[in-house]
Amino acid sequence: MRRRSLDHSRAPMLDAVAAYHRQERYGFTPPGHRQGRGADPRARDILGADTYRSDLLASAGVDDRSSSHGFLSEAEELMADAVGAQQAFFSTAGSSLSVKAAMLAVAGGKGQLLIGRDAHKSIVAGLIFSGVEPRWVDVRYDKQLHLAHPPSPQQLEQAWERHPDAAGALIVSPTPYGTCADIAALADVCHRRGKPLIIDEAWGAHLPFHEDLPTWAMNAGADICVVSVHKMGAGFEQGSVLFSQGDLVDAEHLSACADLLMTTSPNTLVYAGIDAWRRQMVEHGDQLLSDALALAKDVRARLGKLEGLHVLHDELISREASHDLDLLQVLFDVSALGINGYQAADWLRENCRLDVGLSDHRRILATLSMADDSETADRLLAAMQRLVTAAATLPAAKTVDLPDSPAFEVEPVLTPRDAFFGPTRTVASAEAIGQVCAEQVTPYPPGIPALILGERISAELVDYLRTGLAAGMVLPDPADQQLKTIRIADL
Repeated sequence: MRRRSLDHSRAPMLDAVAAYHRQERYGFTPPGHRQGRGADPRARDILGADTYRSDLLASAGVDDRSSSHGFLSEAEELMADAVGAQQAFFSTAGSSLSVKAAMLAVAGGKGQLLIGRDAHKSIVAGLIFSGVEPRWVDVRYDKQLHLAHPPSPQQLEQAWERHPDAAGALIVSPTPYGTCADIAALADVCHRRGKPLIIDEAWGAHLPFHEDLPTWAMNAGADICVVSVHKMGAGFEQGSVLFSQGDLVDAEHLSACADLLMTTSPNTLVYAGIDAWRRQMVEHGDQLLSDALALAKDVRARLGKLEGLHVLHDELISREASHDLDLLQVLFDVSALGINGYQAADWLRENCRLDVGLSDHRRILATLSMADDSETADRLLAAMQRLVTAAATLPAAKTVDLPDSPAFEVEPVLTPRDAFFGPTRTVASAEAIGQVCAEQVTPYPPGIPALILGERISAELVDYLRTGLAAGMVLPDPADQQLKTIRIADL
C-alpha cells in the first residue's frame, strides 16, 4: 500500500451525514419519506428510525446542488490511497455495476474480451449490455472435487495465442470457494502484449489490509479491480468499489463508463458505509483481520474433528489447483454424512436459524469475517454438531450427474447480446439439446452460469441441471425455473 499524506481519520461521507443532522437540515426533495416522517410506522419499527433518518439525497442534500464540497470525491481519493490504487469509484449498485463498467472501458466498441469460464452471471449480463464478444479462458477444473479454480497463466497465454486481437482479459479471483489466481503472472502475460487485466475480486475487499491474506490484485499488477465491500468488508449491501491504476486503461473513460451505468439517485447510506469501512480498516484492519484469521484457524480445526465432515484446504492449493486460498472462506464437505450441501443448508436454516454462504452437490461454505468472534464460532460448531447427529434421519442425497470440464468448452454460435435480443422460441429441454441457448441458466449461489446465451446446449449440461434441481439446486434466472423448457435462439 502506497499512502500519501492524507488524513485517514476523516470519513467525508459519514461526516457529511452527521453534519446534515447537526444542522437540522430539511429538504423538499427526494426521498419522499423525509427522514422517516412519512414512513409507515410498522416499517420504521422494523427497519429502524435511524435508517430512514440517514437515507438522504447526495447532491442538494448532504452536499449542495453542485457538490462543491466534494465529499464523495474526497472519500474516493481516500479509498484509493488506502489501498495504493490510482483511482477509486464508489458504486451503490454492487460489483455487478462495477464489472460492467470495467468491461465497457476495456472492450466496449472493440469486439473481444478474454474471460475466465467461471465468470459470474453479472459478467454475462455485461456482455449482453455491451455487445462485447467473449473469448473464454479455460479454468482449472478439478474432476475429483467438481469445482473450478481460476485459470493458470499457461491457460491465459494459450487464450491470447488463440485470440490475439482481444482488448484485454477478465479473471475472477478469489472464486466463491475462496481459491485465488496467480494474478502477478496473469498480469505479466497481459502486459507483455500491452493489454490490461481486469480482476473481478468481489470476494476480496479485505485483501489489501493484511499480509497473511492472498495478494491484493492491484499489488499484483492488475489494471482494474472490482471489490464488493458488502461481501468481506463491513459496508451495506450493494456497496462496491472500482479501482484502477497504470496507463493501459484511460482513467477518465473508465469513470465515464461507470457514470453511464450509475444511478442518478445513489444511496448515501451505502456511500457512507464504504467510507466508514475504509477508515476502520486503515486504523484497525490489521488487528481485526489477525483476529479473524486466528478464529478461522480454530474453526477449521474444530470442524475437522466432527465425524463425517471434511474441511478442504490442501486439495484447494495443490499444484494443479489454485495459487492461494482465503482461509476466511471455510469450505467443508458433508457428503460422508449421506446428504448433499443443499440439504445441509436447508436443514441449518430451518432447525438452527443459521444461513451459509454457498451450497452445492456435496459442500457448504461458511464465510467468516472480522465481525465474527468466539460466540458466533461456537454457534456454527454447535449447529454443525446437530447436523451431524441429524443427518441419518434425512433422505439420502440424490445423485447429481456432474459434467466433465469439456462440457463447458463450447465455442459460441452467437454473441450473448444477439442471442438475447434476437428471435427466440421455447422448447422442451430434451428438444433444446444441440440448439443455441437464448437465456442464462445459473445455479445460485454461487452464480456461475452453466448455460450461456449464444452457445449450443449439450446433453451433459442439461442432465447436470435437471438432476441438480432434483437434488435441491436453485435456478433463479431461466423463464422456467424447473427447466422443463428452455428458451432457444430461433435461427
